[in-house]
Amino acid sequence: MGSPRSAEQHRETKETSVDVVLTLDGSGAASAATGIPFFDHMVEQLGKHAHFDLTVAAKGDLEVDLHHTVEDVGIAIGTALTEALGDKAGIRRFASSLVPLDEALVQVALDLSGRPFLVYEVDPVVEWIGTFDVQLCEEFWRAFTVAAGIALHMRSITGRNGHHVIEASFKGVAVALRDAVRVEGPGGVPSTKGML
Repeated sequence: MGSPRSAEQHRETKETSVDVVLTLDGSGAASAATGIPFFDHMVEQLGKHAHFDLTVAAKGDLEVDLHHTVEDVGIAIGTALTEALGDKAGIRRFASSLVPLDEALVQVALDLSGRPFLVYEVDPVVEWIGTFDVQLCEEFWRAFTVAAGIALHMRSITGRNGHHVIEASFKGVAVALRDAVRVEGPGGVPSTKGML
């Protein structure tokens, strides 16, 4: 396939320090250490089911709130994705998924368009999963979509267990990303504009 589609990102603010290493054509080897156990589990789902090699290490002001860390991880992963995709020549670009996890079912559609837009219609069912505030999922995906420049639509169709709903949503994005980043051939950038 030529040179590996990979990127490294370091994001440093007064609130957080985030390091991301991403390889798109990987084996699904994923690890996350952010100090937020449930969030680590979700980020690892993202890498595993996208078949990305993804390593995330973050330190943030968790004593203040989890928000800054979750948001900045989204920015760093999204920025790494943009860099790893390069000019996007030959990629499939569009993808969708319908992912179940027991009683939960989540639908995802995305476009690696260069234009960020998030439609988040995921009912998390609960307010907290362990120490994790589930409304931060939307903040993560918003940060990710803006940094990655993608249009992402997510909708939960069924679900009674909050853990299942949120996990299905991360897996759903992962499955769609795995499809969208696939190089289908030397057909150039998949846009009549000539660029994405």
